[in-house]
Amino acid sequence: MKRSLDRRETVFVASMLFGMFFGAGNLIFPVSMGQMAGSNTWQAASGFLITGVGLPLLGVAALGISMEDGLLGLSSRVGRRYGRFFTCALYLTIGPFFAIPRCATVAYTVGVERIVQGNARTAVVQMTPLAVFSLLFFAAVLFFSLRPGEILIWIGKVLNPLFLLFLGILVVRALLSPMGSISGTAPEGAYAAGAFFKGVLEGYNTMDALAGLAFGIIVVNVIRDLGVKNPGDVAKSTVFSGILSSALMAVIYVLVTVVGAQSRGGLPLSSNGGEALALIAEHYFGSAGAVILAVTVTLACLKTAVGLITSCGEAFQEIFPKGPSYRAWAVLFSALSFLIANLGLDAIVSWSEPVLLFLYPLAITLILLALFGRFFGNDGRVYCWVTGFTAAAAAVDFINALPDQVLSGLRLEKTVETAKNILPFSKHGFGWICPALLGLVIGLLYCAYKKNISRERV
Repeated sequence: MKRSLDRRETVFVASMLFGMFFGAGNLIFPVSMGQMAGSNTWQAASGFLITGVGLPLLGVAALGISMEDGLLGLSSRVGRRYGRFFTCALYLTIGPFFAIPRCATVAYTVGVERIVQGNARTAVVQMTPLAVFSLLFFAAVLFFSLRPGEILIWIGKVLNPLFLLFLGILVVRALLSPMGSISGTAPEGAYAAGAFFKGVLEGYNTMDALAGLAFGIIVVNVIRDLGVKNPGDVAKSTVFSGILSSALMAVIYVLVTVVGAQSRGGLPLSSNGGEALALIAEHYFGSAGAVILAVTVTLACLKTAVGLITSCGEAFQEIFPKGPSYRAWAVLFSALSFLIANLGLDAIVSWSEPVLLFLYPLAITLILLALFGRFFGNDGRVYCWVTGFTAAAAAVDFINALPDQVLSGLRLEKTVETAKNILPFSKHGFGWICPALLGLVIGLLYCAYKKNISRERV
């Protein structure tokens, strides 16, 4: 029987998807971008929306339209081994290696650290404040994650409305009493000459395009649990829910970016978005601003971490069906995230950059191939050629983004520099585009050649 979600169900699913997408990283990067972009804010925001909103929406839509049962099935169109490698790499990146630990460290650094430093009295808290906070944080994350069947209720009906309430208080107050004008602030760094391209790359830091591929299966399963069984109706409901959540994300991104740009009228350029948010909150609310910011950021991080632990646990249970149970994976990932979080935010961010520069091009091409696969019959050979050429070019960006001491130790500086000079658009961070297009052309020609050979034999 054909059935789609009604309006109320669509809103609830969209709210859940938004809640899993929108974490503290989605707050700190736009506000920092606004401060640096200044008068070029609108160009930077336009680029940011492509990778921060457009790609996540396409990722969710691609998984729904493909009618696969998850990222493993979709990426296995390239090959079974590649599918397992890419799925594991993506989930570990948006999971216990980078994104989940970043949730705890950002929540502590941006929101809680100032309160703890001002009020800590016990020796234990003074010595290990991040460890204490992250332990409590991941205990709460594990509590919600061990109840995946209730994720729609916890995120869509409880955590998400609270988050939007506290965020709305801060943003509305800032917009009603701006510190300065956007046009009166000079752009800084790369935003002065290439604000649009810099904004596109800044959207990588949200990791939302990767998360879109991961969260898609959660959305599909929730829609199925709501009684939508027909694959076509599931795909349709998935796309509609994704559009609604993406629209909300886009509005918040633009507003937060504007707040960041206007803050330069009364505040100096901050070293990062977290510091900028703290200063903005204190400017408008005084000491109460730290509390509002702490609640906002912690809720944002908490709900995102719950979604990530849930999706990672379900994915690894699928990849290794004879391995640990979902409950065991959830406990393991929570414990591993706790340990990595205590390395500090700077270490997590510095090591995540090269990994994102490698995985993002692979994710983008996979999404586009899935969306337009019907034009070439989803032929696996096209997937293979495009992915192979893209991976080779993305590896150059991965190596180039490694810490200087690591890059010098590998002695690959000249090789990387030569590759960057050869690849078009590499100076803007998009050296993979032309190789991907070349792989597409070769793949399509190869498929046409094979089809002609088959016809001649018949």
